[in-house]
Amino acid sequence: MIKGAGWLLVFLGAAHTLLALTMEGAARHAGEWFSGALWGEDFSDMSPAGSALWLSLESFGPPLLVVGLIVLWLDRRGITPPPFIAWTLGIWGVVDAVVLITTPWPLFLLANILLLVGGRRAAGRG
Repeated sequence: MIKGAGWLLVFLGAAHTLLALTMEGAARHAGEWFSGALWGEDFSDMSPAGSALWLSLESFGPPLLVVGLIVLWLDRRGITPPPFIAWTLGIWGVVDAVVLITTPWPLFLLANILLLVGGRRAAGRG
């Protein structure tokens, strides 16, 4: 269960980032990102390049991928991930579901449930 949760988190993080860069076309703004054009940008009036950056590389996608990889790393070593990871991600997922109903929050919630149940089972075998 823990391994499944880890892979699901990796998938969601990678998919969000890669789809934003490709299908949403965020990557076409890379020249502006690395030119310093965004250094003085105002968050309340974002340019298309700034918006694309926050949708892709500066989004939740890369950190979610890293959390998924950490969960997999812990699982490979027989270490049960601490429950606060699942609870924190679960709260974040519920907020996401309320704010943006059309996101894949059910998959996110599934990963959190797998993490919590897997952690309890591992603790029971302890």
